[in-house]
Amino acid sequence: MSTPHYRELADGALVEMAQAGDTRAFDELVVRYRDKVYRLAFKILRHEEDAAEALQDAFLSAFRGLKNFKAESTFSTWLYRVATNASLMKYRKRRDDHVSLEQSQSYVEDAEPLAIPDWSQQPLEELLDAETREVMEEGLHRLPEDLRTVFILRDEEGHSNAEVAEILDLSVAAVKSRLHRARIVLRDRLDRHFKDKTQRKDAPRAQR
Repeated sequence: MSTPHYRELADGALVEMAQAGDTRAFDELVVRYRDKVYRLAFKILRHEEDAAEALQDAFLSAFRGLKNFKAESTFSTWLYRVATNASLMKYRKRRDDHVSLEQSQSYVEDAEPLAIPDWSQQPLEELLDAETREVMEEGLHRLPEDLRTVFILRDEEGHSNAEVAEILDLSVAAVKSRLHRARIVLRDRLDRHFKDKTQRKDAPRAQR
């Protein structure tokens, strides 16, 4: 357990203390970030046990690699990179047949990212219903790993393009390109879902 003194310190100070051998400082960093790291791992893996193992792997790797951490980037960004790598390693171990939904798409590498339409004609409760969430989860799961990871970090976790680029060791242009492609695939998947749903609703009326 961390003490109140440690809880008052900024990440940078805790990192310096941990690098000097103060394990309580690292314990405070674990307490500070474990929920966020677990959430990220779960979003990548979609499996509780795997996410918990990735969480442990991430902090173990962070502890071992902390001596090499340089203050040129924030500790949180560096930790998210470690956690993302730990999660992707676990994901690749259990990945089987992978279906790519991007093959039929045409992409412009430097295009501005598209925002997923809000389908404003649809009632909000319909957008958020369990069926729609399941469709979104399925579409996200089927995305190629490189697109899915960018989408999770950018659109689900709320990191900026620059932060995602640093976490994944990419250029900002590459992040924008992958995000653009991921959004296109998910937008098309949800478009088909809503069209099918509308047709199902209209079918009984047509039979009258």
